[in-house]
Amino acid sequence: MQQNHDDLKLLEELKVAHDKIVEQIDKVIVGQKRIIEELLISLFSRGHCLIIGVPGLAKTLLISTLSKTLNLKFSRIQFTPDLMPSDITGTEVLEEDKTTGKKVFRFIKGPIFANIVLADEINRTPPKTQAALLQAMQEHQVSSSGETYTLGEPFFVMATQNPIEQEGTYPLPEAQLDRFMFNIWIDYPSEDEEIKIVHLTTGGLEPEPSTVIDGNRIVELQKLVRRIPVSDIVVKAAVDLVRNTRPDNENSPKFIKDWVSWGAGPRASQYLIIGAKSRCALDGRPTPDIDDIRYVAKPVLQHRIVTNFNAEADGVSAAQIVDRLLKRE
Repeated sequence: MQQNHDDLKLLEELKVAHDKIVEQIDKVIVGQKRIIEELLISLFSRGHCLIIGVPGLAKTLLISTLSKTLNLKFSRIQFTPDLMPSDITGTEVLEEDKTTGKKVFRFIKGPIFANIVLADEINRTPPKTQAALLQAMQEHQVSSSGETYTLGEPFFVMATQNPIEQEGTYPLPEAQLDRFMFNIWIDYPSEDEEIKIVHLTTGGLEPEPSTVIDGNRIVELQKLVRRIPVSDIVVKAAVDLVRNTRPDNENSPKFIKDWVSWGAGPRASQYLIIGAKSRCALDGRPTPDIDDIRYVAKPVLQHRIVTNFNAEADGVSAAQIVDRLLKRE
């Protein structure tokens, strides 16, 4: 399948934009190169991210900086145990129409009506409120009093979870975790990075990132990513990798049968391919290869594998299982 001249020009534009975005984020964020790359892959794939990391690792700063470089409307929702679905989606208020004197309901949009939404500590709010966010993520629209309101494009949700505070939290069920394209773990910075962070954040100057690209262009480039052709070999590699996470698959290795209750579903195969397309496009390449599949495998698969008691007893995590699978491939 041959790509047309316009698409190749757009690919070049995306590569240049990608390099400039990373350059602007680097002014504010120290390190986290892979995390930034994974966020951009997810954005241009029209996916959403679940970011897990302890407090103080600049998750909020990273996401707000990304929104500034993209000239997008940014909204942060702090999830709490008393947060209601309407606090996210919006609410109907009763107003008097000054011309007629009649009382009418008017919908006031909630913080979900933004291009980049940071859902902070999503596991601190009850399932009903989590479901309101996840429905908006899936459908790109909100319903209220029988009316449907479409969310603006691009629409990108990044939810954060704190892995160390488990008391009073509501972990997302596996079916809802599956709505997130990527599950990204942010780790502590290296010693050199931490020294640089302290210098950067305790001085008088606050670096300000410049805008690189706007929302309309992002939507166009998201469509370009979908049009990128993929070879049958790469598709088979993605499907084989996902099928090998399932303990009932005859070709799955013994450690999968020993440690896994449930493997990843077909949505994982789709996200591996879309993620591989997005990665190659950001790199200015016309078609993805198996290395692109391997690059996105961990954030796509680690939250879609349900480990069993044996894995817990052996101290084995889903991330370690994915690593082992990739070494075997």
